[in-house]
Amino acid sequence: MSSRLWITAPMPTTAPWVRLAATALCTWMAAPIQAEAQAAVPFTPGMKVTESVRIAPGTYDVVGPESLDEALIVVSGDDITLDLSGVHLRGIPIESDPDLATGVALRVDGGSRVTIRGGSIRGYRFGILARGSRGLRIIDSDLSYNWKPRLFSQVGQESLVDWLSYHDNEQREWMRFGAAIYLEDVTGGEVRGTRAVQGMNGLLMTGTDSVRVQDNDFSYNSGLGIGMYRSSWNVIVTNLLDYNIRGYSEGIYQRGQDSAGLLMYAQSSHNTVAYNSATHSGDGFFLWAGRHTMDTGEGGANDNLLFYNDFSYAPANAVEVTFSRNRVIGNYLRGSRYGIWGGYSWETLIQGNCFGGNQYGVAIEHGQDNVIEGNRFDGDSLVVSFWSRESEPADWGYSRYRDTYSRNQRVAGNIFAASSEVWRLERTRGNEIVSNLVMDSIPAEACDPRALLGNAFDDFASSLPNVEPELPYSPRSGLPRSAMVVDAWGPHDGMSPKLWPLDAEQAVVRLRVLGPAGSWRLIEHRGVAQISVLSGRTGDTLVVEPSPGALGDWAVELEYVGERTISARGTESVAGSSVPFGFERFEAIDDWDISFVAWDDPARDPDRDPRAFAQLFESEAIMTRRETRLDYQWFTPRLEGIPGERWGLEATSNVTLEPGEYSLRTISDGGVRVWVDGALVVDNWEPHGTVVDYAPISAGQHELRVRYYQLEGWSEIRTEVVRGSGRSPGSAGPH
Repeated sequence: MSSRLWITAPMPTTAPWVRLAATALCTWMAAPIQAEAQAAVPFTPGMKVTESVRIAPGTYDVVGPESLDEALIVVSGDDITLDLSGVHLRGIPIESDPDLATGVALRVDGGSRVTIRGGSIRGYRFGILARGSRGLRIIDSDLSYNWKPRLFSQVGQESLVDWLSYHDNEQREWMRFGAAIYLEDVTGGEVRGTRAVQGMNGLLMTGTDSVRVQDNDFSYNSGLGIGMYRSSWNVIVTNLLDYNIRGYSEGIYQRGQDSAGLLMYAQSSHNTVAYNSATHSGDGFFLWAGRHTMDTGEGGANDNLLFYNDFSYAPANAVEVTFSRNRVIGNYLRGSRYGIWGGYSWETLIQGNCFGGNQYGVAIEHGQDNVIEGNRFDGDSLVVSFWSRESEPADWGYSRYRDTYSRNQRVAGNIFAASSEVWRLERTRGNEIVSNLVMDSIPAEACDPRALLGNAFDDFASSLPNVEPELPYSPRSGLPRSAMVVDAWGPHDGMSPKLWPLDAEQAVVRLRVLGPAGSWRLIEHRGVAQISVLSGRTGDTLVVEPSPGALGDWAVELEYVGERTISARGTESVAGSSVPFGFERFEAIDDWDISFVAWDDPARDPDRDPRAFAQLFESEAIMTRRETRLDYQWFTPRLEGIPGERWGLEATSNVTLEPGEYSLRTISDGGVRVWVDGALVVDNWEPHGTVVDYAPISAGQHELRVRYYQLEGWSEIRTEVVRGSGRSPGSAGPH
C-alpha cells in the first residue's frame, strides 16, 4: 500500500509542537546539574534543603503533617541534587488503611535545576509536591502505596460516591485527590524511572509545561496514572499506565467512574503521547477541553499527538477526545465499549489504528471535518457512527457560539472486518465515504499499526528523539477485560493471593482464588456449613454454603504457598513462605420493612415541610416491601410504581450485635435521617449528592428507622452496620 494515503492529513506529519517540546527539553537538560554531596546527613522532620545533599540511608517512620503547607523535607534554591538512595520514608504503618495517610513528604518550592534522585516514600497524601520549579528532575524514585480512598461500589452494584470529578481546578481543587507526584506550575525537566502504584493518582500536572515523562510505572491506581490540567508541550513516552480503574464489576457494571490511564483536561495542548501501555483503565486516554471552551466555544485541548500507544480493554473509552482538534495515529484500541468517543471533535485525524472487539468503533456526535483514514476494525459491533441531537444541553454555551451540526467527515481507506453494523448516520451531512473495504471475516495476520501506516510510521518515530519506538511490556496488559478486579481499595494487581466472589449476593457463594501461581489449603472457617474444595491451585473456584444461622456473618481463611508476593499495601513475602488470605461477609441486618411514598406539590418537599412528609407514611404509602438489604440505586426507578422524582421511603428493622465495636453507615443521594432506638443519629436532611455518613452503634439489640427522599436525578440509599469505627468518607468529591 502506498504511503501517500497516510500523509494526507489536516496537519503536517512532523509536528511543530513535537520539535518545540523537544527543543525546550534539551534546553533544560543541558543546564548543569550540581554534583551530589558525598557526606550523608541524618534525616530530621521539617528539614530545609538549600544545597546538594545525600540523606543517610535508613527507614524513617514519620507521620505526615496535617497541613499541606508543611512537609517533612522542603527543597528550595538552584542547582540542588537531593540524593535519597537507600532512604525509606514511612508515613503510616504498612498494613494501615491507606485513607489514613496524611501530609506532604517532600516539597520543592520554586528554584531551578533541582534533582530528586532515588528513595522510597509511602504512606502520605503527597509523596512529592513541587510548585513553580524550573528544570525539575525526579529520577528513579519509588512513590508507591500512598493515599487512596475507600471505594463503596460492590460486586453487585456501584455507588456514585466513588465517581470522580476532575472538571474544576482553577482554585487548586485537584489537591483534594492527593498524588504520588504533584507538579504545579513547573516548567521543563523530567520524571523518569519512577514507580507509583497502588495509590489513587500516580502523577498530576497542573499548569506544567515542557516536561518529559519517560520510563515510569504508574499502574494499579484507583484514579489516574497521569492527570494533566492546563499543561502543554509535554512529552509522555514509554510509560506503564495499566489498570488505573474503579467502577468495574465483571458482568455487572462497567463504568470506570472517570478513572483513566491518562487524563488530559482544560486547554492542555501540543502534548506528545507515544509508546505507552495504558490498558485496563476506566478510559485508556481521556481528553476534555475544559469549562472555558464549554462556556465560550473558544480554545480546546488541541494539537495533541497520540502515537503508537495501547489503550485497550477500557470499560468506557479506549480514547475519548472531545471539543478539540487532535491526532490519534497508530494506536491499539481494542476490547472497550468505545474505541474512540469523539463528541464535538473537529479536524481530528484518526489514522492507522488497530480497533477490535469494541462495542462501538468510532462514535462522534456533533463532530465536524474529522478524518478516519487507513484504520482496521476487527469484529467491532458498530464501526462508525456520526450524529447530531435535535437539542443540546441548555447549560452548555458551546453550541450558542459555534455551529455544532454533524458534517463533512471523511472516512477513507479503512478495513471493516466481521462487524455486525458498519454505518450508523443520523442527522449528519456532507460526509465523504470512499475506498473502504468490508470483509466478512477477520484477516489471518494480526493488526499492526506499523503495516497500516507504512513509511509514515518511521516519519513519526523520527520526530521523537532519544526513545525507541516500542511499547513497554506488562505481563497483564494483554489479558481480557475480565482480568480487572476492583475491591474496596482499588484494582488487584495479581501480585498477592486473593479470594474473590464471582456472584452478587447469593446464598451459596462461588469464590475464585486469584494471584500468582501456587497452592492453597483451607486453614479455618466460621459460620460455614460446606466448602466444595479444601485445597488446590491458583485459579480454582470454591463453592461456599454458609450455615443457615450465619448467612450474614461467615468467613473462610486460606493459606497460600508459591511465588514471591507483594500485598496491595506493600507487604512482601519470599517465595515458598506461607501467606494467609480469605474472604468474609458481615451483614448484621436480616431484613427491612419498607414503605414508599410520592408527592407532586413542591410545597410538600421534605426539606421544606418535614411534617407533611411524615404524614404521607400514615395514609398515603404507594407500596410496601420486605427486603434483606436497604440498598437502592438508580437514575430510572427499578421498582414499578415509583415515580422518577419526588419520592421517599421509610424503612424499619431490628439488629442484634455481639460484643465489639460497630458503626452504622449510610450512603445517600437526596436527604436522609436515621434513628437508633428512637434517637436521631444521622441527620443529613438537606438535598445533597452522594455522601457517606456514620454513627456509632453499640453491641446489643436495637431498633432502626430510616427516612429518605429524592427530589430528582440520581437516587441512592444504602444503610448497613459495619465492624469498627466509621471514618472512611470515600473519594474526595464532589460527585
